[in-house]
Amino acid sequence: MSGFEHIANEEIETLKEQLEKAECVVIGAGAGLSASAGFSYSGERFKKYFSDFEAKYHFHDMYSGGFADFGSLEENWAYWSRYIFINRYMDAPLPVYEKFLELVRGKDCFAITTNVDHCFQKAGFDKKRLFYTQGDYGLFQCCVPCRKKTYDNEEAVRKMLISQGFGFEDSENGKGGDLVFLRNPLKMEIPPELVPSCPVCGKPMSMNLRCDETFVEDDGWKMAAKRYQDFLEKHKNARTFFLELGVGENTPGIIKYPFWNLTYKSKNAFYAAVNMEKEEVPAEIKTRSVLIKGDIFRTIENLI
Repeated sequence: MSGFEHIANEEIETLKEQLEKAECVVIGAGAGLSASAGFSYSGERFKKYFSDFEAKYHFHDMYSGGFADFGSLEENWAYWSRYIFINRYMDAPLPVYEKFLELVRGKDCFAITTNVDHCFQKAGFDKKRLFYTQGDYGLFQCCVPCRKKTYDNEEAVRKMLISQGFGFEDSENGKGGDLVFLRNPLKMEIPPELVPSCPVCGKPMSMNLRCDETFVEDDGWKMAAKRYQDFLEKHKNARTFFLELGVGENTPGIIKYPFWNLTYKSKNAFYAAVNMEKEEVPAEIKTRSVLIKGDIFRTIENLI
């Protein structure tokens, strides 16, 4: 196995060279990519929108709050509506995804990601070249579920936020911008009539996130999965560049291990990983790999 410790000019040049001569690029994105874009789930960003929930329930980051035992569905959805909006409908603080699109523009690309924040599509990537394996903050599903169906949630989420005392920066059309605090303190629950329920069976809605066996793989998910497999099959003999960005060890079987295996199987393939954490690569593909330890945004800017 081979590790890496720092960004070197030689590593950047190797990555750039392989990207330029690749016939297609398969992008694998994990939480580290969105973290580089400023989507932090703790710290100042958490304090700004969830200090009232922190004081009551004593959790200190958004992720932990997702597992809190809230007193009611009204309170649960007050929390989740804030969580959804700032991580799905607000723009990321830094233009990492937009810069990355600039880097690969003109390339035959497909992206598979465990992120559920929709940042690829918001940045302008072709939605038919994206596979969100773990769900989407922008979708509800029946908690049972009674149907393999998901529902767009933006309108419902905005109503929940307004009921708590939020407004929106662009008040003319209600799109984009930051949340505006119109009252202090905010309400920590929504009206009962805004609690989302399944239009088919009447059971409570839940988030379309892969947490357990109830996760709904709807028609859109299945079509994206097929398009991804078709892309891999079509390019199995091409000079393929497998580019892994910010993928950790939580779910390596989705991106990391398949990328290693696909690189091993194809002598025309090259593998690269950019991550803030120390990485390793199997000896079998060491000569066709480059590993960069460092911030993804800085690496992309260096490449551009």
